[in-house]
Amino acid sequence: MGIPALSICAILAITPLLWLPELPSRHLVWIMIVGGVVLAARRNVQLKYVGMGVLFCVWGILAAQESVWPMAHLTAGAVRAEVEITATDGRTLLQGNILSVDGQRWWASTGVTLYGNDLPQNVCAGQRWAMTLRLRPVHGELNDGGYDAQRSALAQHQTLSGRFTHAERVDGRCSLRAQYLMSLRNRLSAYQWGAVILGLGMGERLDVPREIKDLMRETGTLHLMAISGLHIALAASIVWLLARGFQFLLPAHRIHWQIPLLAGLAFAAFYAWLTGLQPPAMRTVIALAVLATLRITARQWSPWQVWFCCIAAILLSDPLAVLSQSLALSGFAVAALIFWFQWLPLPHWHRVRRIRPLLNLVYLQVGMLLLLMPLQVLIFHGFSLSSLIANLFAVPLVTFVSVPLILLGMLLHLLPLAAVESAVWFAADKSLAGLFWLLMRLPDGWQNVDQRWQYLSLLPWLAIAGWRFRAWKIVPAVCLAGSVLLTYPLWQTTKSDSWTLHMLDVGQGLAMVIERQGKAILYDTGLAWPGGDSAQRLIIPWLRWHHLRPEGVILSHDHLDHAGGLASLKKAWPEMWIRSPLRQAGHRPCFRGQRWQWQGLTITVHWPPENYPSQGNNASCVVKVDDGEQSVLLTGDIEALAEQAMLSHYWRHLRTTLIQVPHHGSNTSSSLPLVQRAEGQIALDSAARYNAWHFPSAKVVRRYRKEGYLWHDTPHSGQISVTFSQHHWQIRRLREQILPRWYHQWFGAPVDNG
Repeated sequence: MGIPALSICAILAITPLLWLPELPSRHLVWIMIVGGVVLAARRNVQLKYVGMGVLFCVWGILAAQESVWPMAHLTAGAVRAEVEITATDGRTLLQGNILSVDGQRWWASTGVTLYGNDLPQNVCAGQRWAMTLRLRPVHGELNDGGYDAQRSALAQHQTLSGRFTHAERVDGRCSLRAQYLMSLRNRLSAYQWGAVILGLGMGERLDVPREIKDLMRETGTLHLMAISGLHIALAASIVWLLARGFQFLLPAHRIHWQIPLLAGLAFAAFYAWLTGLQPPAMRTVIALAVLATLRITARQWSPWQVWFCCIAAILLSDPLAVLSQSLALSGFAVAALIFWFQWLPLPHWHRVRRIRPLLNLVYLQVGMLLLLMPLQVLIFHGFSLSSLIANLFAVPLVTFVSVPLILLGMLLHLLPLAAVESAVWFAADKSLAGLFWLLMRLPDGWQNVDQRWQYLSLLPWLAIAGWRFRAWKIVPAVCLAGSVLLTYPLWQTTKSDSWTLHMLDVGQGLAMVIERQGKAILYDTGLAWPGGDSAQRLIIPWLRWHHLRPEGVILSHDHLDHAGGLASLKKAWPEMWIRSPLRQAGHRPCFRGQRWQWQGLTITVHWPPENYPSQGNNASCVVKVDDGEQSVLLTGDIEALAEQAMLSHYWRHLRTTLIQVPHHGSNTSSSLPLVQRAEGQIALDSAARYNAWHFPSAKVVRRYRKEGYLWHDTPHSGQISVTFSQHHWQIRRLREQILPRWYHQWFGAPVDNG
């Protein structure tokens, strides 16, 4: 059985972890193990590969079950554990790894994030603490096309969060890396680009300003900020050259060609440790180890065989890496380069020998721009046109100037050569200043791509394959049909009478989108926090991904969990109208008795009266959206007092199919008269799972269910979409129906809401 074939077998067997709706039971796993062993022991080669594939699949499933097990068994009550600190913000946020539980060694790789209270003594990475913990399983907001926090946490083995009620230091020694990082951070604090230097040299990206990250994203150079395979491979190559040069000073009988190779690999491993053993760094070390093994064993393999072996080695060492977007990007980038240079090599023109290196660089960037587009559109919902120009100077400058200077500075920092070190840091700082000066002069080339055009990103791959196989001559009918299908988003679609209400999962806030015939209006805009809001992070990307341009916003009231994203939405779409009861400049009124039409739907306002004296929750603008047969009642944060006043004269007009549960399911709202008079069939609630108020109230949930409502909430279901069509409606819940995956499940206690 060949190693490359086994590598392909391992990749194909572990990759289904991306799509499994749930993990197999223990009994099924044992059956798979027995069946895999039996098949692998057969003489038939095909059966051997099937058996090995089954065993590789079991290996991935066991790794997934290992990550899920702590979330089910360490979150039921207080846990006494020993934790090694891996990172801290110096205040109330700690990250660590669990070493033991109740005095027993903990063998699984389980990361934990602790927040909210201070340790009794100074803390740094490397210290070990005995703690009494109250832990929670990972839980993230989930929207169609949005950032998948649960998947990311599982890929990084950071599956628990919580607080400690008691902490006692067991070992107060800081790790060597923590001591070095602290000293280096103090040394670089005087330099303008010190935070970027730490990001490039040590992988510490938390201190990098948001505007710098946005600039690098817009110019397609954000990949340079990470400790990537390029940086570690460069460091290993430098050590290889130094070791090879040192061998010129040795007698011939003491020269072994393997020594520089092993020295470079050893330094790559050391550098990965120095950067905190970040997953991208570890994956690079594994790939370099595979390459070194192949070189030492004198195996002559094709680039594709080497690529398969490297990816398989990474997945076998950590099967949950299959969930990592960074592995997908880096692995896909290498595959794209192999494909680009093998299937469409750059012609050898004798007249351009002198500028051949520049042509190679341009050709490389063109290939990366075109062939990486499918994954960039899938993950980032767009691509950067300016990345072609930006990377022409950014990659050489960072790779051959900035990073070598940073590595030299990091080495000199260990030596008593302050003057030389200062000169190196000054040069590194100026090189980065030049880089960002050039990046700031580039136009914003970021192009948003919505889901209609996602499949078109595969066109460069298909075009190259078709050109190489001369498909236009061999199968012209297929090519013609494919060309016609490419224009599918431009085809005139028939108008539909259906319309959809989307309750987005924005945590402890509210944001709803009413969609009909490609148009949209919003009811509330999510929450805001220092440095960001729901519109920037969730709502605007979601709208663009679904090709929706909001025509207006109905703002229920001015609390930040409902109005937090308004400024960002207004900045993105300045022509958007706003209705609210706030009487602010530029806001259309939203008071009882008002009525208007939108896309064939009738929107009526039922609360508050124009002269209502109260502010806050009870002044929420309550609107009803009606298609003549079915309707939804959007209530904001209205409470019982206002509910009763609204019902006193207008209860006949409040009958509805669906009600947005007032005030996130608080017991101060959803009074029994409102629940009964609405006579609805569906109740939707927006809340965060671990909120401080324990919303939704269990009493409120029981009240709705007792009156015959179907209850759904965003903590359990993520984004909820209800489509209304003639005579019926359909509910689609992201966590259970649209994207049912084992890593999207509700982990921990079934009814735990914080």
